[in-house]
Amino acid sequence: MNAHAASKRDPHIDAQGWLTDATRLPSPNFEARPDGAVPTLIVVHNISLPPDDFTTDAIAEFFLNTLDHDAHPYFDQLRGMRVSAHFVIRRDGEIRQFVSCDERAWHAGVSSFCGRERCNDFSIGIELEGSDRLPFEDAQYAALTRLARIIVKRYPIDAVAGHSDIAPGRKTDPGPHFDWQRLRHDSALPPSFFPFLSNI
Repeated sequence: MNAHAASKRDPHIDAQGWLTDATRLPSPNFEARPDGAVPTLIVVHNISLPPDDFTTDAIAEFFLNTLDHDAHPYFDQLRGMRVSAHFVIRRDGEIRQFVSCDERAWHAGVSSFCGRERCNDFSIGIELEGSDRLPFEDAQYAALTRLARIIVKRYPIDAVAGHSDIAPGRKTDPGPHFDWQRLRHDSALPPSFFPFLSNI
């Protein structure tokens, strides 16, 4: 079996921080993590461009700095923005990776987790294609669960949070339709990994 086939059979994050079976779309929007910083937090987001539209490739174009800002009125407000996440999970469960997990993606913005500022420094950002107004797909939960397990095997992750948890009042995602209990149950991660959940 060649190396490519083996990576598909046993997906993992390689020595350069890339998931071996993800669709790889390297974004220019990243930088090195601060010296000594390693990922200890997974941050879950949602995104759709335009909002509630899952038929375009605009998320990838936005993260790759190739978005046509004249293609939709909503895109005008995104001019000049440079954003990325490590992963995007599409509605059908496809996992796309834009930034190596070893690098600092630009997904969290002004943020704080348990008193520690600048969550981009020590987190891995996962965007679910979706919105605050619509449920997520079963395929997305399955992909997120698998991805979280793979990340935890590779890095010293000890918590999972939503963007709204680390930027309260500024962000609302992944939103009210995201089923945190489902992720907790399916991933089999310890309750301590979910500090913002109760009554699990």
